[in-house]
Parts: sequence; C-alpha cells; structure tokens
Amino acid sequence: MTNVQRVLIIGGGIAGMSLAIALERGGITSEIVEADPDWRIYGAGITITGPSLRALGQLGVLDRIVAEGFCYDTTRICDTDGRVIVPSRVSGRPLGADIPNGGGIMRPVLHRILSDATRAAGAKVRLGVTVTAIEPTGAGMSATLSDGTECVADLIVGADGIHSSVRGMLFPQAPAPALTGQGCWRAVMPRPKEIEGAVVFVGAVKAGIVPVSHGEMYLFLLQNVPDNPRMPEERFPALLAEQLRGFGGVLGAIRDGLGPSSRINYRPLEKLLLPQPWHRGRAILIGDAAHATTPHLASGAGLAVEDALVLADLLAADLPLDDALERFAARRFDRCRMVVENSVRLGQLEMSRAPGEEQAALQRSSMLALNAPI
Repeated sequence: MTNVQRVLIIGGGIAGMSLAIALERGGITSEIVEADPDWRIYGAGITITGPSLRALGQLGVLDRIVAEGFCYDTTRICDTDGRVIVPSRVSGRPLGADIPNGGGIMRPVLHRILSDATRAAGAKVRLGVTVTAIEPTGAGMSATLSDGTECVADLIVGADGIHSSVRGMLFPQAPAPALTGQGCWRAVMPRPKEIEGAVVFVGAVKAGIVPVSHGEMYLFLLQNVPDNPRMPEERFPALLAEQLRGFGGVLGAIRDGLGPSSRINYRPLEKLLLPQPWHRGRAILIGDAAHATTPHLASGAGLAVEDALVLADLLAADLPLDDALERFAARRFDRCRMVVENSVRLGQLEMSRAPGEEQAALQRSSMLALNAPI
C-alpha cells in the first residue's frame, strides 16, 4: 500500500482543487495551500473539449458545468467572412450520450464550481500563504510556509502552475517555460441566439467564438508576436480591432463594437514539458507545473483534471509509493507530450498560414487520440 493518508497540495487552481476532490472521495485527507488570500481567478472564457468534459464528469461536476456553461456538439471552421470551409465531422457523441462534444464556460464560474466541490468534499484550504521550503522528514515531507508554520504530510503535490515555485525547489535545473511566438486575445460579449456552437475563422490570423453561457460568448484570437511586445491595457480595444481587420460577418460586427467598456485580456503563449521523472522523493508535480500547453487543443484544464484522477487512483492502490509516483508519470507523459507538441505545431501552422484543412487534420487526429481512456 502507498500508506498515504495526508496530502499537502500547493496551489488552488484547477489541478489542485481537482486532486483535493478526488483524494477526499477516496478517503485520503487533503489540504490546499493557496497564495491568493481571496482565492480569485481572472480571465475570460475557457473552451472545454469532450475528453475534458468526460474527466470533469468523473470528478462529479459535469452537471453544474452543463447548467452554468454552454455545451454543444459541433464546431465549424470558416473563412474570414464566415463561410464554412471544413464542416464538423463528428457524428453523435463518441464519448457517451451524456458527454457533449465540447463546451465553454467563464473561468471564474468554473473556479466557483470546483471550489464549492472542494469545500463540500471536506478538503482544508489555507489562503494567503506560500511555501518557502520543502524537505524530507521521517517517513513524510515537511513544508515551511510563509507565515512561519510547518506542514507535515505523507506527500506534497506541486499544482502551482506554469511558473511553479515547487518545480524550482524539486528540480532546480528544470527548463523554464518558453514563449511560442504567439499571443492570445480574449474578449467576452453577449451571445446572439444563432451562435449555438464553436466557430473557428481562418485568415491571416486565427480567431473564433465559443458560447460560455446562455447569455454570453467569448472571442479568441491568436496573434503572431515573435518579439513579444508589450500590449498596453488602455489600448486593448484598438489593438484587438486591428487584428480583426479583414474579418467580416460576426467577427466584423464584434470588431466594430469594441470600445473602452469591452472585457478584453491578452497574454503571450508559453509552453513547458518537464522530462520524467515528475517526482522527487515524496513530492510530485501535476498540471501546468509539469506540462503547460497553449490553448490550440483546448486541453490544458482537461489534462489537469485527468492528472488529479489518475494520481488519486494510484495513491489508493496496493502499491509502494515510489511505484505509484513512477506509474503516474508513465501513464501521463505521452498523452501530455502529444497535447503540448501538437498544440505548438498548430501554432506554427497558423503562423506560416498553412491551409485550413492541414490545420484541421492535425487538430482532428489529436482529438481522436484524446478520446482514448486515461
């Protein structure tokens, strides 16, 4: 047996909350340490694939996501004026009648759903503190927190994102996150009734719209930024409008409606794939701390939830802890590598303005691979 009875989770994002829920459900006590004293989340919408919805269903929160987000079964790929160039090729619901093929939700809404489930599961959450040191102690691990207290656990899990401090403590020689040459714009706006699924538009840049509720949708746009320029927030509407120049139809209407009150954010895209192993002693990394991807396959959140489900299952198995941690990385590495590498490749195809069908073919093959059980 792993004999893990208490797990300390560093980071209260999607990976950390999902792990706490899965562990508590399996009878393992968990505690989350989160730096933000208000446990907030920022950002616009997030796209959720069918495999990600499957994982969220296994976590027990799919019903709320369907109710508070917006799920759909078709995605259209169009030219700059909205004419379909690659129709949806999905027939039915390949992952099961209760699992939509895709969906969207506001990031703060997803955070609220998961944080409610975390509390309901019985996990303890400590806010406003960070971890300053990790070291072995007896048969477990000790974490020193920024408030001077010490936490002792059977296992420490770093779920603290792409710029993980835990990764730096465990693997000081690990590669840093790398910029990909693209940046992502997102904006939230009212959803016209005729937008009932995701629509991707291929032009000089790639853009798309995804419903996130019955009243709202979000726009995404991927800009080529090889020199990673600063994007002043006060100029967000003008900068995004400039990128939308050349699009007609619904995107043209969105462009013409951008202004000071528009809800817009921007971030440069980064990638990270930590080589195996992902653990050192009784400490391990999950989610973006181990494998951060760009949004091209809309699978970063889903991979984090899958990590949590797999790790919780292995910790409850009849295995020595070292074996469980090694099996975790072995089960997850190829799947996560495929998402990171194919997402980056999709970005390269976009920047080189490869034909839409070539981009769609890589996306389609990647999604078929993700449909396989975790």
